[in-house]
Amino acid sequence: MQITILAVGSIKEKFYREAIKEFEKRLSRYCRLKIIEVDDEKTPDPGSEKMCEMVLKREGDKLSCHIPDNAYVISLAIEGRKYDSVEFSKKLNNLAITGKSNIVFIIGGSLGICEDIKKRSDELLSFSDMTFPHQLMRVILLEQVYRAYRIIQNEPYHK
Repeated sequence: MQITILAVGSIKEKFYREAIKEFEKRLSRYCRLKIIEVDDEKTPDPGSEKMCEMVLKREGDKLSCHIPDNAYVISLAIEGRKYDSVEFSKKLNNLAITGKSNIVFIIGGSLGICEDIKKRSDELLSFSDMTFPHQLMRVILLEQVYRAYRIIQNEPYHK
């Protein structure tokens, strides 16, 4: 299975980069993982609603260029569906069983994800009603994907 993390912005903090590298190594046993970063757009503070929409649109255009036509797209959005870890592992396993072997997870920037990307998505996924920094969200997502594969393989880790 091909898992792609498509994210707005780059990871600047060393501790996040190290955590991501660790999960990339762990996941190499289970899937092909690719992380694609697109540049975030600068937003004046405070930004008007129109300015924020323009920023989201520009970031969405950058993301769209990297979404293959055959991909199953899961965008992280606060209004998305919530899974527990076992349900999430079943979701990934069912996607593989039904022939959806190219999964793209999208993590937006500080303003979120534009409506066009949400509409292109096959599913919206939420990890919480809380807001997390998008850099940390990348680590959390990778950990949950790793946890899902461990559950699928009946390997210890997830308890």
